[in-house]
Amino acid sequence: MAKVKTTASVRLAVVSLCLVQFVDVLGVTVVVTALPAMLASLRAPAGAASLISAGYAMFFGGLLMLGARLGDRFGHRRVILAGLAVFAVAAVLGATATSAAALTAARCLQGAAAAVSVPSALRLLTTITEDGPQRRAAIAFWSAAGAAAGASGFVIGGVVTDLVGWRAVFWAYLPLAVALAAAIGRAVPPDGAADRSVRLNLASSAVFTLAVMAFVVATTLLPTRGAAGILLLVLALVLAGLFAALDRRSGAPLLPGFLLRQRPLRQGALGGLLNTLTTSSALTLVTLYLQDTRGRSPLEAGLTLLPFSLAVIAGSAAAAAVLARWPAQRVAAAGLALIGGSDAALIPAADSAWALPVCVAAAGAGIGLASVATTGLGTSVPAAARATASGIINTAAQLGTALGIAILLLVAAVTTGLPAPHGPPPALAWALAAAISLTGAAAFGLWGRRAASAGRSQSSRPAQPAHVSSRGTAECRTLPKRAPHQ
Repeated sequence: MAKVKTTASVRLAVVSLCLVQFVDVLGVTVVVTALPAMLASLRAPAGAASLISAGYAMFFGGLLMLGARLGDRFGHRRVILAGLAVFAVAAVLGATATSAAALTAARCLQGAAAAVSVPSALRLLTTITEDGPQRRAAIAFWSAAGAAAGASGFVIGGVVTDLVGWRAVFWAYLPLAVALAAAIGRAVPPDGAADRSVRLNLASSAVFTLAVMAFVVATTLLPTRGAAGILLLVLALVLAGLFAALDRRSGAPLLPGFLLRQRPLRQGALGGLLNTLTTSSALTLVTLYLQDTRGRSPLEAGLTLLPFSLAVIAGSAAAAAVLARWPAQRVAAAGLALIGGSDAALIPAADSAWALPVCVAAAGAGIGLASVATTGLGTSVPAAARATASGIINTAAQLGTALGIAILLLVAAVTTGLPAPHGPPPALAWALAAAISLTGAAAFGLWGRRAASAGRSQSSRPAQPAHVSSRGTAECRTLPKRAPHQ
């Protein structure tokens, strides 16, 4: 790939690539606060809300791995531009939809376009930046963009729906996609990563996508149609087993064995899953509680979550500096602990005008820290494998969102009933999110202690003496130092 030479050029390229992440992740949550208005406008039944909301996540999570391979085969910048074009077309289809089925189809197409774009964007981000402070800052910006987009979706969807109407949410994507494509074309140089010998492994991709789709739909059905949800979960497990068997025997596996053996990648994927599982789900319950129980408008509910988006940026900026001194696992542990504490604090703060924004802000700072750390862990792999690693991390994050929302809605439905007028806050659901987050924090804290000990041990180990080869040249064979976060 042609290198971006000047600091200004690097910054412009990083901003453009992070905006790809922002726009694509925004699509996951931007319709949540607009769903009631969508259903009323389209005269759709309440059950359609699940598919409209989950359709994007199904294709986004299901096609990320294939999207990573498409970038390797056809070139990452080319794939991003194609993805943005499809995203814009899907936005027009959504804006002009006259039925819930048409709107769901548009959302699914947008999710597929996002899945194609995100892995290549992260791959290029880690290629155009130099290892060290520059790359840590870029990953911090990337993580902040993703986390802020997920939270901003609630706010933007509510504000736009109240002021203009829900169709404007989709129309706004059209000029945004065009402007972003122009920025990518100008700021990001053509990459030489295209390799037509890369096999796409469509059979494994299809089974993997079906498994993710079955899982996501199952999680949306569990709170209201338990039997159907359980059947789909079983189907998802069967498909996951079939995928594992097919991929293991393939000559071009979607999940290469050498990559899965990378401990930092496994930790990064687990962290990505925990980050979204314990924040997106808790915030979704906050949104439903504010609107359905306390009678707030979509605009008011969205603005209540605004501190989350702002705190994500602050937490991500702090993470870039903290990671220079602490192992990534410890930073992730600190972030998860902050998320857990904020989830627990939602219980007494649910009806407080000032404490609730403070709680969501704490969660935002926590996910800012944790997401930067786990993304850095997951992408600390050979450069050629970063697109695939990005696909794994983002897939884990999407599954975390779906799983977390399903679990917390189910717990809320069983314990207090789904948020309803004059009902109690979903205390046990928030307590469960807190327990999961704090358990993850303890695990990452233990791994961070081990990583720090390993780093000190290797840095204090003396180098082996130089040896002289038969040709008379000195070869200094020193033991390589292991990065503190690996």
